[in-house]
Amino acid sequence: MSQPSDNYQESLALNSDNDLDEPPLYKVLLHNDDYTSMEFVVAILERIFQKNHEEATRIMLNVHQQGVGVAGVYTKDICETKIAVVHDLARRNEFPLRCSMEKA
Repeated sequence: MSQPSDNYQESLALNSDNDLDEPPLYKVLLHNDDYTSMEFVVAILERIFQKNHEEATRIMLNVHQQGVGVAGVYTKDICETKIAVVHDLARRNEFPLRCSMEKA
């Protein structure tokens, strides 16, 4: 195998000085409804969003009282996956729980 050329090494050095942009972050929002149980929302927050019981309860109460609550902040792909999982679990448990995402 041949040694890298000086030009190649200089190019690597120049490129390593470039700052990489962090991916944009999005908030996963849970929306209140009149049918989904508070216990189910807490379970979703604990299971899908890895919240402890106290934090999950606080977020659930915020959803209940304010109409919406932030479940977490993630990259777009992770948000989309978590939203799909929440909707699937809600549907399987016959709850209309909805969540969405917006730029953080």
